[in-house]
Amino acid sequence: MVNFMLKISADLENLTNLQPQGGCDDPSFPYLFKLKCGRCGELSQKETCVSLGDTVPLLQGKGTTNLVQKCKFCMREGTVTMIPGKGRPLTQEDCEGGKFAPLMLFDCRGYEPVGFVFGVGWKLEGTKFEGIDLSGDDFSEYDEKGECPVMISNLRSTFEPVK
Repeated sequence: MVNFMLKISADLENLTNLQPQGGCDDPSFPYLFKLKCGRCGELSQKETCVSLGDTVPLLQGKGTTNLVQKCKFCMREGTVTMIPGKGRPLTQEDCEGGKFAPLMLFDCRGYEPVGFVFGVGWKLEGTKFEGIDLSGDDFSEYDEKGECPVMISNLRSTFEPVK
């Protein structure tokens, strides 16, 4: 069992608090990434989608998880369980210091998450912007209320093992 913390960073101009629309623990926010098999090293061809609101029963034992999937190469089964309450928004201070902000913790058994994909459903503050689509790797607008340009660029993510 290894836990992986998804951390994000970006360059924020006149904005702060980048996070999923409903906060870091938004039950409907889709986390998209590829999975690498812990046994054979095979990388999934397509991104896998997990969200806190989608759970399935564990095949052995009691409890639930967010994803049960078999490796298409070696047929080993693995699970991904999301652990809420460990993330926070990416702030302007993080960006200025070149730091990453923790977003979500994943308990991965048999798999390693790889290559998080920024997609739709993000929000920011400065002047509040909601429903932002980051699938194009950036966002730029003009804040009429604040009379200044706003921008997100240089999106980065990493999955760090956590003990």
